[in-house]
Formats: sequence, structure tokens, C-alpha cells
Amino acid sequence: MDPLRLETTTDTTIDARNRAARVAVLPVGSFEQHGPFLPLATDTVIACTIAQEIAAAHPVQLLPPVTISCSHEHAAWAGTVSISASTLYSVVRDIADSLRLSGVPRLVLVNGHGGNYVLANIVQESLGGMALFPGLPELLRARAAAGLRTSIDTDMHAGELETSILLHAHPELVKAGYETADSVADDRPHLLTLGVAAYTTSGVVGRPSLASAAKGKALLASLVESFAGYLTALDPGEP
Repeated sequence: MDPLRLETTTDTTIDARNRAARVAVLPVGSFEQHGPFLPLATDTVIACTIAQEIAAAHPVQLLPPVTISCSHEHAAWAGTVSISASTLYSVVRDIADSLRLSGVPRLVLVNGHGGNYVLANIVQESLGGMALFPGLPELLRARAAAGLRTSIDTDMHAGELETSILLHAHPELVKAGYETADSVADDRPHLLTLGVAAYTTSGVVGRPSLASAAKGKALLASLVESFAGYLTALDPGEP
């Protein structure tokens, strides 16, 4: 699919009415550096790709993405843009409130950026009205299914997982150089205080050289399968 189409949906209001979904899916990405070989919109592209695969397999309403979020730890690199955690909180809460008015009572946040810590608090406060996907169990299951060789701690940013998904879904977005861009920094005790630049000069934290399109395909397939449990938890009446 054309990556430019990722930020839109083609449903009409009649389509939405006929689908009668009780759960909406909101991709939440970011606009931040991903080393010299992946685009600034990587997290948004990945979140949208996962959400679209979910919408093709499950009875949900697909929403356009939130494209800028909390990327302050990447501020040292050109192109990175952030909003505050309080702004992201307000945007997501407003979207959830609007969905309820239009008859969709539940919302799943498909988060493509690990720095969006505030999303966990929003979900916690929703008391069953929201979910955050994927969680750690789903990520670990997907990584195992795809045969990823780096650990989840090593594979922090622009590494094996992210590069693999883009090699599969949008290979035209992956520039040359990922094959030699490995940068490992497993000891990151002051990441929130000092930012990513304290632990890498390239912006990469992981081993993108191990990425492949086949791994990206397997990752997505596993995540789509895992989503069924979230749908049941949010709306037990759904098949």
C-alpha cells in the first residue's frame, strides 16, 4: 500500500454505520529520528500498518493516526518534533469521548512509539474503556514467532523489529545503510534524563543488520492474531 494512504481511511459515514463497530482502533505514532536509513515517520507508518492489518481481520473502526507525540528523548536530532504528554493525553481522551457520542464505546490505542508512557495512564484511568496494544506479552510472542535474534532490550530503536516491518510493508522507505548501522547500548540507566543521544551517536540502538522482510511479515501476522484477545476483553459480546 502507498504509505501516503496510511494516514487516511476511505470509509464513508454509511460504511461506518453499516459496520456498527463497538471498538475503534487509533494508531499513535511519532515524528522522530530513526537513524540515517528510516524515515522520521517510522513509528506512525508502523502503527498504521499494524492497525490496518487488524482492521482487515477484526470488526473494528479504523481511525486516522496521531502523527506527533512524545519524542523528547530524541530532540538532539534534526527533524524530531514533539508535543507534551498532557497534550497527547487530552487529544486521546477527546477522541475517546467523541467516539462514544457516535456510538463506539471502546478504543484501542495501537502505539508505535515506546516513549508515549502517558498512554498507559490514559488506559488505566478508562476503567475498561480503552486498551493499549501491543503489550509486552504480544511483543515477545511476535518476536519469537518471527525469529528475531536481538533481545527486546537491545532492540530499542531503529533496530531489527522496526526495520523488518518496513522491509516487508514499505521497503521503499528503507534507505541503504541499515546493513552496517548496528549500535548496541544495553546499559541506558539515565535515558529519560539524558535522552537517546547519551547512548548513541547515530540515533540507532539495536541491530538493524539482522532485519528482513520475512521477519516483518511474521511479526505482523502474530500481532494481528494476538489482537483477538484484546477485542474479547473490551467487548465480550463480539465474536
